[in-house]
Amino acid sequence: MMEIKGDLVPAVVQDAKTGEVLMLAYMNREALAKTLETGKAHYWSRSRGKLWLKGESSGHFQEVVEARIDCDQDAILLKVRQEGGACHMGYRSCFYRDLEGKVMGEKVFNPDEVYR
Repeated sequence: MMEIKGDLVPAVVQDAKTGEVLMLAYMNREALAKTLETGKAHYWSRSRGKLWLKGESSGHFQEVVEARIDCDQDAILLKVRQEGGACHMGYRSCFYRDLEGKVMGEKVFNPDEVYR
């Protein structure tokens, strides 16, 4: 298994087919182990203070196709098959705005309906 340096490392999440960057999250050793064990992306939620299975609330799971670690072993790249949207705001990618705040992406689900 990959060995990560540090307690919490950034995880860049990319669509395995298109290469689109979907989100940035954080992983600890437990999240990485669960991800590799189940094939579904798990992260450490800094706001919730707990392990989090991506999609546990929305149903928008991430099936991990490939996992890589960077040269310093302090960042992870996950290539995934994304069900629905990755962004809790309803967009496919969390990177749906330009630097001026203009929306560049399209909503793929209504968060008010998903997160009741």
